[in-house]
Amino acid sequence: MKNQKLSVLEKVGFGAGDMAVNVVMSSMMLIITFFYTDVFGLKATDVAVLFLVVRLIDAFTDPMMGMLTDRHTTRWGRYRPYFLFLSVPFGIAVFLTFSTPNWDYNAKLVWAYATYIFVTLMFTAVTIPYISIIGVLTDDPKERLSANGYRLFFAKVAAFLVTIVVPILAESWGGKAQLAAGYQAAMGLMALMACLLFLFCFFTTTERVQHQVERKPLSEQLATLLKNDQWLVLCAVCVVGTIGYVVRGSVAAYYAKYFLGGDATLMSMFLSTGVVAAILAMVASTWITKRYCKVKLFRVSQIAVGAISLVLYFAVGQGDVLLAFALYFLLSFVVDLHAPVFWSAIAEAVDYGQAKTGKRVSGLAFGGISFCQKAGMGIAGFLVGSLLTFFNYEPDQVQSGYTLNGLALMLTIIPGVFHFLMGLLMYRYRITDRFYQEIKKGVLTEAPQGAPVSQRQIINAK
Repeated sequence: MKNQKLSVLEKVGFGAGDMAVNVVMSSMMLIITFFYTDVFGLKATDVAVLFLVVRLIDAFTDPMMGMLTDRHTTRWGRYRPYFLFLSVPFGIAVFLTFSTPNWDYNAKLVWAYATYIFVTLMFTAVTIPYISIIGVLTDDPKERLSANGYRLFFAKVAAFLVTIVVPILAESWGGKAQLAAGYQAAMGLMALMACLLFLFCFFTTTERVQHQVERKPLSEQLATLLKNDQWLVLCAVCVVGTIGYVVRGSVAAYYAKYFLGGDATLMSMFLSTGVVAAILAMVASTWITKRYCKVKLFRVSQIAVGAISLVLYFAVGQGDVLLAFALYFLLSFVVDLHAPVFWSAIAEAVDYGQAKTGKRVSGLAFGGISFCQKAGMGIAGFLVGSLLTFFNYEPDQVQSGYTLNGLALMLTIIPGVFHFLMGLLMYRYRITDRFYQEIKKGVLTEAPQGAPVSQRQIINAK
């Protein structure tokens, strides 16, 4: 059996992959709504429909990509080849998405749809293999958790670059008169970085764990997957949590610019404050979970986000910049304490499903989680666009008190409700470290090949 311990270099390489992914993820969650309304020039209602319609495509592409990774393997492994061959198309898609042609409104809207669909397809093609690869790098849950700590640290570094470097570079390179060209150049730089990071991830990681994947029809795989109650819990958690995360992240730029009355520099500083807090949360989460139950940390942190969101809404007034920064830092720190736990939990839920049913459904499971994440992003994008319209937002104008209050609600209480629900949902998730060790023991030693561990055994393992 190969050594299941990962070197620091491999963990860094694994993290580099998520840094590449998060060039798109962070831009989708934090700046693309602002880019489409205030730079590209789309109406908020059209942006809302765009986000929702494109997410429907993921209902087909995510499961298909999951099945593709299950059915095909190469001399480089099952998942790593996608990082090698799709890194350049991925970068091109990012660059085109943030390019603004000098066309009339309808033609620009068509361009927005075409490029957003392209970047979504490329995102799916690299993300499904990426989130799946943790299950074959090692089968040690502690190593998986540690690797995910590296991964999420680098993801937040990407978010930091997107939120602080891109707006500042865009304005300095293009100026206010040529802001669209500035965003194109800045995101082009991020796209190039993503290509190089995917290649680094390919060359530094190794697929050690080999799972025998049964080639079953999609309907049979789906039926098996739906019997996995813990995976279903994670799906619900993913959708609800992503909605809260994206709503807050999407409106942060508007909040900094209009509610706090800041310029591009203050906007970048506000966004990066949240990212720095999230980076520190990755480190803190890894330390805490060595001494405290990871599932309890997940529950408590997300419920606490709801309370902090209330404080942020009621305590901060217009122009209270320092207080807003302090509370936003605290909120962003607490909200991301759960992240390493969640991404480790997916691989463990797959093993749980194998123990329960005797059948392993991996690609579709990871593809389903990816779809849930993007479904949450689509719902959140539609919600943000609709709320901006409801609160009478007008791009680059002095906003009314009603609009400013709406922006404050969208940063605090509205996403806080979703995080509170996320914490409550995790009370239905029960794969603790001890429980998972019992599952592994049952799958690998106690149960015959292909036979399910009994329901009584799984329940008693708790």
